[in-house]
Amino acid sequence: MEIRVGTRGSKLALAQTDWVIGRLKLFFPHIHFEKVIIKTTGDKIVDSPLSKIGGKGLFVKEIEEALLRKEIDLAVHSLKDVPSVLADGLEIGCIPERESPFDVWISDRDFLDLPSKSRVGTSSLRRMSQLKKIRKDLEILPLRGNVDTRLRKWKEGQFAGIVLAEAGLKRLNLCIEYRRFSIEEMVPAVGQGALAVEIRKDDLKIKNLLSCLHHEPTEICIRAERAFLRTLEGGCQVPLGAYAWLKGNEIFMVGFISDLEGERFYKQVEKGEVENPEILGERLAKRLLSLGGEKILSEIYQSS
Repeated sequence: MEIRVGTRGSKLALAQTDWVIGRLKLFFPHIHFEKVIIKTTGDKIVDSPLSKIGGKGLFVKEIEEALLRKEIDLAVHSLKDVPSVLADGLEIGCIPERESPFDVWISDRDFLDLPSKSRVGTSSLRRMSQLKKIRKDLEILPLRGNVDTRLRKWKEGQFAGIVLAEAGLKRLNLCIEYRRFSIEEMVPAVGQGALAVEIRKDDLKIKNLLSCLHHEPTEICIRAERAFLRTLEGGCQVPLGAYAWLKGNEIFMVGFISDLEGERFYKQVEKGEVENPEILGERLAKRLLSLGGEKILSEIYQSS
């Protein structure tokens, strides 16, 4: 039996896909897994900030199309790249246990100790707005490319420091010193640190095969976060983030929405029931909208 696994071609995407395949082989050693590398729109356009390209699913659309055409049997994504509403006929077949959700600071100096006007590189408006909230005197500049490219640009001195996801560094086994941002300093992206294995809804054989990888505690938290994202209808043009975690029979969640400069910044923490994570995500999103988020969304979408 052969299973074709769709993936992007970056080192990180391949490492994530190899991790999924490696775990599946432990349970199904007789199955041959073939990686199918697919170039997405987000991979093709590397010289513009993601917020300028616009649209949702920049890193998954072409892979989903291959899945629908039955050119592949499943796809491995970084969950934070997956739109909150999937294409018709597709579903998330499993969510493995989450890696670190945190962002990290990479520099020779602490973020708080940088001289004024220092150049800081980051790839998202979410990070940019939160950095500006802490240090309005710094020059926050767009930084695209894979992890190696971003690290190289920092080492060459193009930036005083850069912000990356800790999960990517761990999955690539990169030995580099960094400082982890706390949740109080920087709220992660929805789904950050988690993987999504996407399949066709009608492919019950693949769905059953993936059950061995599924991690229910991670799924519960992701359901809350994605409900938050769906309610806000936010894409990469809006600075927002959310992170949920479990504590006993309760689920806690922090979320924020901000203007582009980090000046109008609305952040709240809510708790809810583990049995109804979507209700928590929706409630937190609606609370942020009522505080001022609705006006921010309206302004951003009118100007885009």
